[in-house]
Amino acid sequence: MKIIYLTILAAVLGLCLWNLFSAKKPSLQATAAMVIVPLLLRLFLIN
Repeated sequence: MKIIYLTILAAVLGLCLWNLFSAKKPSLQATAAMVIVPLLLRLFLIN
C-alpha cells in the first residue's frame, strides 16, 4: 500500500515541478514551490 502512495505522490510532485518551470507568472511559481516542499518531505518520509 505504501508503494502505491509513494507512486501517486511522485506523480503529483512531477506535475508540480513541471508547473514550476513552465509557469510564466512569479506568483504561480511561488505557489508551486510552496506545494513542492511538503510533497518532497512526504516522499522522503520525513514527517
